[in-house]
Amino acid sequence: MNPEAKERGTKMMTIEQKYLNTLSELYPTIARASTEIINLSSILNLPKGTEHFVTDIHGEYEAFSHVLKNGSGAVKKKINEVFSRTLSDEDIRELCTLVYYPREKIELVMQSRTQEQMDNWYKIMLYRLIDICKYVASKYTRTKVRNSLPADFAFVIEELITERADIADKEAYYEEIINTIIRIRSADALIIAMAELIPKLVVDHLHVLGDIYDRGSGADDIMDKLMDYHSLDIQWGNHDIVWMGAAAGQLCCIANVIRVCARYGNMDTLEDGYGINVLPLASFALNTYKDDPCTRFRLKGKSEYDEDTMLEMRIHKAISVIQFKLEGQYAEKYPEADMGDRALLHKINYEEGTITIDGSTYPLLDTNFPTVDPADPYKLTEEEQQVMDRLRSAFLGCERLQRHTKFLLHKGSLYKVANGNLLYHGCMPLDDEGKFKDVNIYGRIFRGKALYDRLDTYIRRAFFSTNAKHREEGRDILWWVWSSKNSPLFGKDKMATFERYLIEDKRTHEEHKNSYYELLDNREIVDSILREFGLSGEHCHIINGHVPVKKGQSPMRCGGKVLIIDGGFSKAYQGETGIAGYTLIFNSWGLRLVAHEPFTSTEDAILKGSDIHSDRVMVEQFATRLTIGDTDSGASLRERIEELEELLEAYRSGAIVEKSK
Repeated sequence: MNPEAKERGTKMMTIEQKYLNTLSELYPTIARASTEIINLSSILNLPKGTEHFVTDIHGEYEAFSHVLKNGSGAVKKKINEVFSRTLSDEDIRELCTLVYYPREKIELVMQSRTQEQMDNWYKIMLYRLIDICKYVASKYTRTKVRNSLPADFAFVIEELITERADIADKEAYYEEIINTIIRIRSADALIIAMAELIPKLVVDHLHVLGDIYDRGSGADDIMDKLMDYHSLDIQWGNHDIVWMGAAAGQLCCIANVIRVCARYGNMDTLEDGYGINVLPLASFALNTYKDDPCTRFRLKGKSEYDEDTMLEMRIHKAISVIQFKLEGQYAEKYPEADMGDRALLHKINYEEGTITIDGSTYPLLDTNFPTVDPADPYKLTEEEQQVMDRLRSAFLGCERLQRHTKFLLHKGSLYKVANGNLLYHGCMPLDDEGKFKDVNIYGRIFRGKALYDRLDTYIRRAFFSTNAKHREEGRDILWWVWSSKNSPLFGKDKMATFERYLIEDKRTHEEHKNSYYELLDNREIVDSILREFGLSGEHCHIINGHVPVKKGQSPMRCGGKVLIIDGGFSKAYQGETGIAGYTLIFNSWGLRLVAHEPFTSTEDAILKGSDIHSDRVMVEQFATRLTIGDTDSGASLRERIEELEELLEAYRSGAIVEKSK
């Protein structure tokens, strides 16, 4: 062996020795290490936990909250498995409602029952909840179940759902626990605790494939709910990215966030949800466009126009014009970004009220631009600059938005590889031949997985870099990711916002999708994308959202290798999708796509026991049940077992001495 190789070998041995010494601090004896090996080996043979995939929530808090509570039907399925032979459909509906909305259901039941009747109801429901908890906990280790228990009732619930071989009269023992709970008026709290435990045990992990924000008014509440969820990851969507950019103080992102909120009549998310003060913008818009009907800036879905709505239309126009200016500034600042087609204000003939694009001239549907200087069209006026400065301070200073953004950064990324599946929101940028597209990022070319990784790095720099230039580049890349034709989260050749507002000719409105969407049935191309992320084999899939699955279209592409699960949580899309969203369930028996009917209301769910009607389609069914040993977690556990076996060998050889007991 040459000296260099010998030195490397010695160094590796030293590193391994140090690691084993560190591991021995956790497992100081042969007995402790052996026990952990036995424990981990047994876990490998437990059934795989259920993964729940959702995407494109778009601020629809009530519908999303219900889908989260029922696990896309997984919770009801478990309840049916326990009680289908002993309870009527009506009783099962009542039990489901109790699990989904325990507080509200208890209050409703109390209105029509005496105390004695309530006590009987408590007893019945507690026993039923105990049976469900026992059933859904059976696939986990006792340690994992114990860690999932609510602190206030951990001991009581563990006693109720654990078989005790050391008790002679088990029925009397459990009966006394239940009677005591009811007698001391703790039944409400225990029912709520058990009802909240059940979905935790039914769904092991949640994947959110982006677009939490925009359209609906409840994105802030959705973020709060996700922050309380027991186990999840997030793949950022383009609408999440633009909000993250606004939170970072990027002016293009701020303008676009406000414009989308104004367009959908959703200023409540800004003002009430996040406390963003838009009064400076409102005052500016009212003064600047007070005699302007702003007809091209009507609100989506609004047919009646009162004074408040007219103000929102003026805000809508004011922030849109500011956005057009900022886009032009961005295109000039970063010519390599290839976004010059979004700089359109200098192409307007302000005297004739026309615009020339790609050699064709079109009349403008609105020619009132009092803040645009034809000689310097992209410069903000002093008033516009003041408005944007104050808005930037408001976004940067919003504690709740900053907290939500940090959570998105902590739990999120542009993509994730999990248990043989590749998860991302939008697309893999491809050229017309299906090859990975070369993309220029600040003067360097990236493609495929490297493009995703580089963008992820820049996004994090926007928030964490101490280098001022890197931080600025990170902030600006957030705008690029939101709207660039080369962005994996946008996936179209342009964002035709200007054209849709101001040009009648619909040919200018067309936004052509990246070749990715046309090539999704090409197995060779799909396999090449999977291989790029280290995946291969029959049981690997691409799972993404972003593009609503329209009526008559299938969410399954390429023979089920690609699953597009955006079916339209957003009410704005349900006219063209015909449903209220696709979700995906991946349990130990296979993958099931779930198509949801529109959610009526939480009130109907509580009062009438109504649920979201869901149709399930089997994507892939396994011949044998998957275990934890078949998952990514299983691979990690096997690595840990190997390390512990090396530690045992070190103990037995004397290389490491056991700690005294």
